[in-house]
This record gives sequence, structure tokens and C-alpha cells, in this order.
Amino acid sequence: MRNPRRMLTAGVALMLGGGLCLRPAVLRAQEAPTAEDRARIEATIPTVAPAVPGRPRKLLICDLNVGYGGHGSIAAANLAFTLMGQKTGAFETVVSRDPSSFKPETLRQFDAVFLNNTVGNLFDDPVLRQSLVEFVYGGGGLLGVHGTSVAFTRWPGALEDWPEFGLMLGARGASHLDANERVMVRLDDPIHPLTQVFGGQSFEYADEFFRFADAYSRQRVRVLLSLDNAASAALQGKDSVQAFRPDNDYALAWVRHYGRGRVFYSTIAHNPRVFWDAKMLSFYLAAAQFALGDLPSPTIPSSRLTPAIRAQEKLGWRLGIEAYTFHKYTLFEAIDKVSALGLPYMGGLSFQKVSEQIPRNFDPQLTDAELAQVRQKLDAAGVRLLTYYIQDIPGDEAGCRSVFEFGRKIGIETFMSEPAPQALDTIGRFCDQYDIQVALHNHDQKSSPIYWRPEGILQVCEGRTRRLGACADLGYWLRSGIDPVAAAATLKDRLLTVQMHDLHELSAEGHDVPWGTGVGQTERFIKELHRLKVRPVMFGLEYAYNWLESMPEVAASISFFGKVSQDVAGQGAP
Repeated sequence: MRNPRRMLTAGVALMLGGGLCLRPAVLRAQEAPTAEDRARIEATIPTVAPAVPGRPRKLLICDLNVGYGGHGSIAAANLAFTLMGQKTGAFETVVSRDPSSFKPETLRQFDAVFLNNTVGNLFDDPVLRQSLVEFVYGGGGLLGVHGTSVAFTRWPGALEDWPEFGLMLGARGASHLDANERVMVRLDDPIHPLTQVFGGQSFEYADEFFRFADAYSRQRVRVLLSLDNAASAALQGKDSVQAFRPDNDYALAWVRHYGRGRVFYSTIAHNPRVFWDAKMLSFYLAAAQFALGDLPSPTIPSSRLTPAIRAQEKLGWRLGIEAYTFHKYTLFEAIDKVSALGLPYMGGLSFQKVSEQIPRNFDPQLTDAELAQVRQKLDAAGVRLLTYYIQDIPGDEAGCRSVFEFGRKIGIETFMSEPAPQALDTIGRFCDQYDIQVALHNHDQKSSPIYWRPEGILQVCEGRTRRLGACADLGYWLRSGIDPVAAAATLKDRLLTVQMHDLHELSAEGHDVPWGTGVGQTERFIKELHRLKVRPVMFGLEYAYNWLESMPEVAASISFFGKVSQDVAGQGAP
């Protein structure tokens, strides 16, 4: 139920005919910023967005507080975001305090949700909570500022009520010093698209800065801004700033992916003046466009960054381990191995057992509770699932929908599969509806009589959605006498993802060897994709040999790809 004492700032949620109707609203004087503050906001609003919207975007702003009176900056933030969207044409905003805004059928209207200083337990309905997490994990955006770090806690006291929300956001808690604490803000990622407004320089700022303990980790998030403790102590005339955690690591803003979802959080939003600060507004506009899906931004966790991975980010390349490499282990064990190898990505496999505690296949039959455990295991390891192999996708509506619903819930971008050609019309419609690709996988000619060669895949894809294409298994190509370099030139942008292999010989008995040491022309293939401007969803490292002791060979392949990445990135555009 809406709070009758506080009307909405930039939009309104109305109950009409038993259903939720969201529409723009006229501002109420008692809720809007003062005329003076409004003039300050209007004078500093950016008029040009950093990215051109791919399509009309809608941002749902929720500023509900439960058990707490609400921050004085809420109205200013609502107005600032609304005006930024209007003046730049980047997005439309709707503000609601009605929990039914989070029903699946309502969230589908939006590209992102902005929880504006939302303190307390906004709703405890498990259906609405599942709706929000699936909206984000399946590819929606989530923005939070300041008090959002204690959303979905029981207030007062910030008693945890939904642990996964804190994991999704990236932090829990609200420990702070003075409400106008002056600190030195460090740019942890000065070349990041969201931090360009700061010109590569650290800067002084005064606000109420939260220090986080639970959930926050550089293994989970890409830190953009953090507190420079030594410089801040000097500003405050102290020997040191009070410590809240042993490592003294206090991130102030970050981005991350939760599944496919784009998440941004910043603690800098306590005081209303933040939202008439021109640089902070530009920062938040860029963050909104990131969350909405228009400003591509790297999110690999800070602890994962190496020169090789930074080169791969520059190129738009993503290296991950295909689960078949470790299919003798459980999914959870495979996730641990991927994390130990220092990679942020992997693929999934439908016939792999999940874990000792969940001795079931990782497939659409898993319950929502079991999928939640998978999400949290991936999150704890700092690993994202990009692809998923399933042998067949049914051509009937119900069967196809169940597979794509599973794909949405696990946050994948691309299925790898070998469905019947007559199922492709139905599958193509679901690809477009769910924004999930299907990459047709090849085995040998006997097992894959149509998909084994690139020309067969092009034939069945002709006239169909661009979300259908090829999953190139280089091992089978090489064993079938197909030149991977020539095949890539044939497929071009129909090559959606690759399962990379290098073999010891060109024969049906050829087995995997570390990349660059065999006959597979691995480096030439990688550079050909770059020349063609083809960016696979994932360069999938599938090492199908020496199953139980392949970690050294897998690590050598990762190192080889890193060297090629740095070489290509240093050369500039093709």
C-alpha cells in the first residue's frame, strides 16, 4: 500500500481496475524539492548522454522506506534522474512505492530498476522477491545508492531479511562517520566508461560514506571509486581514519554483473546537494545508461584484472572454461576450478551433476531453490555463466518455453545445442522473445549430418533471426578436415560462440594439447576472428583429454590466449 503522507515525485503508481497502472504524474509541492533546489538541479543537468539509446528505455524508480523516515536527498534524486532522462532523451522514468510494481508482468515494462535510498524491508512476498532477482539475473538493470545497502532488512537495526539481495547489490550495512565527512576519493578505474567525467584525477568530496563488511569483495565487484584512507586522514587532520574492516578497503562505487544483470551501486547520495553537482550527475547518468543496457562497460571483478584480461576487455573478448573440460566433476567443483584458474567466465552443461548436496543434473528440472544455490555459488567464486550446452531443444511451444525460461533464470547468453532443423522456426521466435541466442553445435558428419560443416549451418539459418548461428567445435572441425580459419571466414557473424581445441595431429584420433602447441592454427584462427570483427560470446576452452589431471594444460592454454590477446590489443584495430 502507498504511504498516504508522501506523494510521488516524478511518476505515480495507481491501482486501476484491480491492476497496477504506471504513468507520469504531476509533482506535488510538499514532496518536490524546494524551488531553489529545483533550480540548482535544472542548472546542472547534463543535456547530452554518453551513449545513444538502442531503443526507448524505461527506468522504474522505487523510493519506498519502511521503518525509516527517508533521506532528504530522495526527492532531489528522483527529479535529477527524471530530468536527465528527459533532457538527454536517454530514458523515461516512473516512480512508484507500490510493491506490486515488482510483479513480473510489470517489471517486463522496464529496462532497469533504481532503488533510491530504499531503507528497510520493502516487501517480503517471496513471489515479488523471486521476480526482482530473476529480472536482474535474466538481463535487467539494478541501480542503488546509499541506503539501498540496507534495503530488504528489518529496520531499525538492519536485521538481514534477504541475503541474496545483498549479494546481488554487492554489499550490506551502513556504518559511517560524519554526515559531511570530507574524504579523498580515489579513482580505482580511471579509464572506465563510467568514470570519464572525473578526468582521471582523484578528488575531494564531502558526504556520508558507508563502509561495508558483509558481501562486499573485490572478487565480486568492479570498484570504480574508493576511499583513500591516508589522504582522507590528512584532510581531516588525523593520523588515521577509523578502521571498519581489517583490510581497510572501502569501495564507494562499483559495477558488476549478476548473471546477465547490470548492477551499479554508489554510497555517495546522502545529501541533496549531490544531485546538483554537475560531475556527480554525469557519473549517475552514465551509470543509468549502463544499467539500462546502452553504455557497454567492463564488470570483471577488480581482483581478476590482469594485463591479459584488460587486453581482452579492450578487444571485447571473453575467455571461459567449457564445463565439459571438467565434466568428471560436479558443477560446483568445476566452478571452483575455473575460479582457481583466474577466469571470470564458464559454460554450463545439462548432464553435469550440480553438487554433492544437489545430486541432480544441471538442467531445467531444477527447482528455484536449487537454482538460487547455483547463483550464489557462481557469485562467491566471481564467475559468470555465459553459455550452456543442451543436446536438444524441443520444437513444441511448451517444451521450448521451459528451456528458455531455464536459460533466463540461469542468466546465460547463448545455448549450444543440436535441435532438429524443423524446430528452428519455433526456437528462433523464442530467441527473439527471450534475447537468448542458440548456437548450433557440430560433432562429426555421422552425429551431425547437417551441422557438421559451416555451409549446413548457413543453410538452416538463412532467413531466420540473427540470434541463430554456429557454435564452432574446432576439435570436430579439425578431425573432419575442415580448416577453422576458412570456416570462420565462411560463417562470419553467424559464428556466435566457439569451443576451442588444438590437436596433436590432424586425424580422427587427434587429441587435445595446450593451445599453440598442436596443428590447429590456434593463433591464426583467433586473429582471423579479430580481422573479421567477429566477437564470440565466449572463447570456450574445452580441453577433452587427460580428464582428471588437465589443470596444467588448461593453464598453459589460458596463458597462450593471454599472450595473443595482448599482442592483438597492442596492434590496435584490424
